[in-house]
Amino acid sequence: MVTNAVTNNAAESRYEVHVDGALAGFLEYRTVGTVLALVHTEVDEAYAGQGLGARLAKYALDDAIARDVKISPLCPFVAKYIDKHPEYRVTVR
Repeated sequence: MVTNAVTNNAAESRYEVHVDGALAGFLEYRTVGTVLALVHTEVDEAYAGQGLGARLAKYALDDAIARDVKISPLCPFVAKYIDKHPEYRVTVR
């Protein structure tokens, strides 16, 4: 059975998804004032098409809501997911 978990690796400024304990992908972020800027998503080719990128985006949104901050989805992939929740989205350049 394959298990996966998403965690916040604050030391590396990224959310990480692990499959069976191995790093399968990550979403880099930067904190700009009170905004969480999501800058880059990467998922290992072995796990492409399995929804891990969407899990990372959902985790980022849930984390922003819990911390009462806004999100600036600079990464185009993540923007598609966050656009469904415009109340949490802001633009940071």
